[in-house]
Amino acid sequence: MVVKAYVFIVTKPGTSIDVSNEIKKIRGVHSADPIYGRFDVVATVEAESPEELTRLLYEVIEKIPNIVRTETSIVLQ
Repeated sequence: MVVKAYVFIVTKPGTSIDVSNEIKKIRGVHSADPIYGRFDVVATVEAESPEELTRLLYEVIEKIPNIVRTETSIVLQ
């Protein structure tokens, strides 16, 4: 079962482009774009299981420098 999610990311001021470029390098990330609005970056990710998604979010994405916080929305299937 593939789990797809959108990750909305708040970054430190002036770092959204750098953060999105860093996120694009991660296995399982299909897109990462800097945006205007409440969040600074939105990423589309896929994982093989809910546990793998949790690992991707907490152990990889949230450890990237300049990320302040994230909010994840899992796609209904």
